[in-house]
Amino acid sequence: MNRETVLRQAILPSDSLMGKIGLVAAGTFLVAMGAQVEVPMLPVPMSLQTLAISVIGLTYGARLAAITLMVYLAQGAAGMPVFSGGDAGAAHLFGPTAGYLWGFVGMAWMTGWMAENGFGRGGLRMFLAAFIPATLLFVPGAAWIWAATPLDLTGAIQAGVLPFLVGDVVKSTLAAVALAGGWAAFGGRKTR
Repeated sequence: MNRETVLRQAILPSDSLMGKIGLVAAGTFLVAMGAQVEVPMLPVPMSLQTLAISVIGLTYGARLAAITLMVYLAQGAAGMPVFSGGDAGAAHLFGPTAGYLWGFVGMAWMTGWMAENGFGRGGLRMFLAAFIPATLLFVPGAAWIWAATPLDLTGAIQAGVLPFLVGDVVKSTLAAVALAGGWAAFGGRKTR
């Protein structure tokens, strides 16, 4: 299958290991910073993490985006204060928000996959590449809340899905606009 060029390849046409390590480090920092911009809610705070993940997926492509989020989870589990509110620790990977945290990897991969397969350029297509995976993130997120808390499925959906729907539209729009700007700035560069 012929994959489309993602923005990372337009900016850094070299596929060096050091370049990828730098991108993973920058991506985990971006997600960690997005986690610190939050509206405290229970059981799931509203943050800018999904905006950061959408940008990473659209920019990096599937594999590098998924690796970036796996490293992010490992950093948090190892005690780095990268989770929402500056929290850290492996317990977060099993607590009420674990479905979202683990789902971040799938969200990043799917966003990147869509960018590589026809959704990496054009405002509406980039919006869909950000919005569809962000919306599918609710499946593991709400399912885990349902399993890990006293809430029934309706309560899990009311607590872990409904408050975030409008934010997903806004964040997906912002991701598409940011990537459109990136393509305008770097899209004319020659890629491999």
